[in-house]
Amino acid sequence: MPIKVDGTNGVLQSYDFQVLTTGFSYTFAAGTQTLIANPAGTLATGTVTMPASPVDGMVITVQSTQQITALTIQGNTGQSIVAGSITMRANQPESFVYRLSNTTWYPFAGTANSQIISGTSVASTSGTSISFTGIPSWVKRVTVVFSGVSVNASAIVYLRLGTSSGSTTSGYLGAAMYINSTASTQASTYWPVDGTSIGAASTRHGVYTIANVTGNTWAMSGGTSNSNDTGVTVTNGSIPLAATLDRVLIEVTAGAFDAGTINILYE
Repeated sequence: MPIKVDGTNGVLQSYDFQVLTTGFSYTFAAGTQTLIANPAGTLATGTVTMPASPVDGMVITVQSTQQITALTIQGNTGQSIVAGSITMRANQPESFVYRLSNTTWYPFAGTANSQIISGTSVASTSGTSISFTGIPSWVKRVTVVFSGVSVNASAIVYLRLGTSSGSTTSGYLGAAMYINSTASTQASTYWPVDGTSIGAASTRHGVYTIANVTGNTWAMSGGTSNSNDTGVTVTNGSIPLAATLDRVLIEVTAGAFDAGTINILYE
């Protein structure tokens, strides 16, 4: 643990440099204020625990040279922490300050939770279901992006949300309207991306935003246009989930995906 005492400014600086691997568990030692993680590549998970006996106003900083997709930053015994579950972006540090009177760590500098994070795009060229899982628990908004998405049959493409227990298949409220005609599809077991069954020659382009209302209740709004006519579908709805959102699924009522790309952004 390198330590420097600056006699001019009276500042004590201390840090720890670690080459971490996925699933790591790190606890700050007494006197260490900064962790610099230098993993070989993106890490899926990891846990950082605050020091055991911090003083009032102590600042702890965590930084990684690579992304840590699901990083848990937790208080030590008897301590609480605000916004401790994050996706840490590469070279974007997170800092927390300790308030002794209520034994709580508060984030005061950092950008990981405020940044828009991209999922891994998926080619919608086969299958009947595309899933984006592992969405962090702190996420308040998910954006689903469609580019040239096609199905090899007349079908409705739809959205579902899910938790760690799997896909939620009931409780969806709202409807989708196909504005080129009077056709519409009511939400029930899913949110329709199409207001009516769209032919196999059509490709879908658009964006759907899913935002947290409160607790596990989410609302959705968005729309797509179709490449083979002037029709536009607009969808709005909401759903109370039974547990924390951790996945978004895009599925079809008939046929299978045969063209296009789908991705999500979350923040």
